[in-house]
Formats: sequence, structure tokens, C-alpha cells
Amino acid sequence: MFFYYLMPIIFLLGILAIAFEDVIKVNKAATAIGMLLLLWVIFLLNAEEFFIANPPKHIQEFLAMFPSLQEMSTLELAYEFIELKLIHGLGDVATTLFFVLGSMAIIDIVDSHGGFGVIAQAITTRAPQKMLWVLAFTTFFMSILLGNLATVIVMIAIARKLIPERTHRLIFSSMIIIAANAGGSCSPIGDVTTLLLWTGGNISAVHQIGTLFLPSMVMMLVPLTITTWLLPKGILLQPTQVATTEERNISPRMRKTVLWVGLCSLALVPVLQTLIQLPPFMTVLLGLVVLWFITDRRYAEAEDESLQELRVHRVFARVDISTVFFFLGILMSVQALIVTGQLEIMANFLSETFAQNNTIAFILGICSSFLDNVALVSATMGMYPIEAVGEFAVNSSFWTFLAYCAVTGGSLLIIGSAAGVTVMGMEKISFGYYLKRFTLPILLGYLAGAGVYLLIA
Repeated sequence: MFFYYLMPIIFLLGILAIAFEDVIKVNKAATAIGMLLLLWVIFLLNAEEFFIANPPKHIQEFLAMFPSLQEMSTLELAYEFIELKLIHGLGDVATTLFFVLGSMAIIDIVDSHGGFGVIAQAITTRAPQKMLWVLAFTTFFMSILLGNLATVIVMIAIARKLIPERTHRLIFSSMIIIAANAGGSCSPIGDVTTLLLWTGGNISAVHQIGTLFLPSMVMMLVPLTITTWLLPKGILLQPTQVATTEERNISPRMRKTVLWVGLCSLALVPVLQTLIQLPPFMTVLLGLVVLWFITDRRYAEAEDESLQELRVHRVFARVDISTVFFFLGILMSVQALIVTGQLEIMANFLSETFAQNNTIAFILGICSSFLDNVALVSATMGMYPIEAVGEFAVNSSFWTFLAYCAVTGGSLLIIGSAAGVTVMGMEKISFGYYLKRFTLPILLGYLAGAGVYLLIA
């Protein structure tokens, strides 16, 4: 079983290579895709050995669905199972990728129309310390309503208007990640993991918001207070005042229309998910189609080339595709570990090692800083079925604390959350920069928020 134990080692080495991208001079997207290919190739080349030593938990259900497969050899059956899991996993990952791609396109359209300038103008303070608190609290509450991923995309676009100097903006951008994950942890639609727990019936929306709001706020306030001292003293921020050629040729009405359509597209994601079970990526694509129709009708006959650049098909040329490939590599690598049972082994080990369930949730939160929290929470939900009463009942302390830990723990490293990875790609924040300046304050906030939860739970 050499190759079975080699897979998690390759994954950890891949994570380290991504973390030290600036040192090895290899783009993180290339590393993630390489890791994805290596893990699945190892799995395929050793399919029969994997299948015999670690048969899939639901193999009988799988065979019942496809009776013809029962006549196959072990090797043939293993290939069929792997192909099914590969396609199924790719389908799940694709929904995230299209959500990210559609969101990035919408934000680019709104930004190129000067829409975020409208919001930026409403923030009048120029003192960096006060600006940091305004942006952090705005991000926190927006994340509760829009989700952390959509919120960071919007807030980074606003931060670029307010803080043109990149060296200063990196501090604000990092704080936006922390605030977005903190706000997302106390909302059933704030993060993919909390959405899983909510739709899975593990936790109710009212209970989650009421129980986790205060711990999540404390988790944000600790690093926010510490980060305030990192800002340069005695300066005033100078927001971008000069309108681009495109903005000067766009009417205020068009600018506000694009802004509201874009924001509503993101805000409707949890609403339509709840009301009609419409997948988040489809709501985002719906908003993109509406913007596509509006901009094509408005600029199709415009002679000014700068206005032609505002049309949606031109926007796709500006979207950071490497970020999408990075997501693909990371998420599909995790799928390989799920299919081979690696994450299930880790969950079993935690259960046997730690007597307190809250300790398991706390450890999983730490692990979510370098492992995909969606995979961790999914594996945990599979390990511990919901009970009518007891430690794993609906709204039990374990599920509630897991919601807090899995989301806020992802802030410890910039690669630990979708929000962090997105900002990392948008602002080119290095892993080392974030680690040296923010990991320790975040850890203190994580501990403080956990302590508050345990006191009030």
C-alpha cells in the first residue's frame, strides 16, 4: 500500500509548494493542476490495489444501481467506479468554478462602469485607522447577507477605489478576508460549509445566527484591533478621483443600473437557493446574462472603442483564468483524497484520539487553514449521522461549533478559504506576507471567539 500512503504526502508537498510560490518561482495554479494530475494518475494506475484494500463504503449501493457491473472483474469494476467518481467530483467542482468565473465577470463589468465608485464616494473618512474599521464592519455584515466569497470580490473592488497605494491596500485586503470569513461563519448562507450544514439539517438558521454572532464578532475584533497598529501613522488616504475614459462616457443612470443589477445578482444567490433550490452558479449566470443583454444593447453600435471594451464578451479576456485553474487543481485533488478514503481515515483518527467532540471541531478548524473546509465538513457529516437526541442532534454544540471553526479557521492561512484564495489572486498577496503579519493575530482571534462560544453555549 505504498502508493496509498504516498497520496496524502504528495498533497501536503503540493500545499507547501503553493505556500512558497514566491520561493520556488512556480505559479500556484501550475502546482495545483500538477498535483491533481499526479494524484488521479496514481489512483488509476493502482486502481485494483486501492479497491481491494479500501473498498468504497457504498459499493453495494453502487452495484445495485448498475447490476451489469456485477459480472465485471475487480479491476474493471474499479475503473468504472473511479470514472463515475471523477465525473461526479468534476461536476461538483464545476459549480464552484462557474460561480467564481461568473462573479469575477460581474464584478469586472460593474467596476469598469464605475459602479463601485458610487459606494466608495459614500465613505468619506480618509484616516486609515477609521477606514479599516469601516471596511471591516461593512465586510462582516455584507458577508452575512451575500456570503464571504461574493463579499470579498465586491469589497476588494471598493478598496481599490479608496486605497490606490498597493502597499497600504494589502493590509486592508487581508483584513477583508478575516472579516468576510468571520461574518460568513454565523450565517447559513455565509460560506459553502455553513450552507451544507444548514441544508443538511444539522443546524437551523435562527440558532446559528443567534449563537455564533457574538463569537464571530469577537473573532474579527481581535485581529482588527491588532491590525490597526500596523497602519502607517500621520497619513491620509487619497482615493482615486480621476474618472476613466469609459466612466466619463457612461451616464449616471447606466452606471447605477449596472451596479444594482450586479449586486442583486449576488444577493439573490441565497434567496433563490432557499426558495427554489436554484444552484448558486446558475443565479450568478442569470445576472451575467442580464448584464450581457443590457451592455450589448447599449454599446453594440457605439463607435468609441473604449465603450466596446465594456461589453461582456470583452470582459472574459480580462478575467484571471489562472485563479480558476487553481481552484480546479485544489478541489479535484481533495476529491481524490475523498474517493480513496484518506479524509475518512483522518476523521476516524480524530474520533479515537479526542474524547470531546468540541475538540474535534476545533482541530478541524485548524486543519481547514490548509485543507479544503468543504471536504472536511462533508466528511464529518458523513462520519456522524444526525441523531434525534445526543451529541450529534440538530443544533447540538458540535455542529454549531463546527460551523464557527470550519469557516474562521480558514483565515489562519491565505490559502485556507475560497475568500482568501480569491483575494490572493486579485491582489497578488504572497503566502509569506499574510503568514508573517496576520496568522498570529488571527489565531488569537480564533481562540478568543472559541472561548466566547464555549462560555455562552
